Amino acid sequence: MSLNIGDKLTKKSVVTEDMLACNVGSGSLRVLATPMVVALMENAACELAQRGLEDIFTTVGTEISIEHTSPTPIGAEVSATAVLEKIDGRMFYFSVYAEDKKGEIAKGTHTRVSVKSESFQKKAEEKFNG
Repeated sequence: MSLNIGDKLTKKSVVTEDMLACNVGSGSLRVLATPMVVALMENAACELAQRGLEDIFTTVGTEISIEHTSPTPIGAEVSATAVLEKIDGRMFYFSVYAEDKKGEIAKGTHTRVSVKSESFQKKAEEKFNG
């Protein structure tokens, strides 16, 4: 499948107990944790980038910068969207944003790089050997 600048992908999730700031260690309140917003954004970008790659490749996140501007309570549906802004060799650049039914809750940028899945995994597993 081909990938074009401007392509976008949205992932949705319902905020559950395990996604709350007080349960992931990123705060004391019962609201959607920033790390969980980031994960949803990364998931959208990862899945979108994969559309332009052969099966022996995947992407790994190398940079993310977001502004989390509005709280979301447990039980609310949240969506995260990744928009492909640029491809430069193995690098994929995205704008990302997240929303709940009241509007935008976070926005930012995310960068991923394509790697050969098998060799990258092997490198990670051998990192502390020898």
